[in-house]
Amino acid sequence: MSTVKIFDPPMCCSSGVCGPDPDIALARFSADLQWLQSQGVAVQRFTLSQQPEKFTTEPKVLQAVHAGGTGALPIVMVDDQIIAERQYPSREQLASKLGLMSATASALPKAVGCGCKPGTCC
Repeated sequence: MSTVKIFDPPMCCSSGVCGPDPDIALARFSADLQWLQSQGVAVQRFTLSQQPEKFTTEPKVLQAVHAGGTGALPIVMVDDQIIAERQYPSREQLASKLGLMSATASALPKAVGCGCKPGTCC
């Protein structure tokens, strides 16, 4: 089973989706993480303001933060490899890195022609 680790910038709550005007990108990303969990992927999320020790025990994250400051956040890792810095990846990007078919791709109909019998297409 793969593991996704998210190292978030300082936020008021663990998901960043709170208050009177939540960030739509964070809401989308939270939904994407729930989808990953439903696919059997382990998800761990750390916020700099609430779990700073997690940032110091992960060498690649510590190096990225030393190089770019908190501007390097968020950092997303899949199986201990950084796959995104400074922005949250889309569901499709996460699915691709994990070898999953995204919900968007799996919902698309398969191409089977126009539906007419062979040689009688309208």
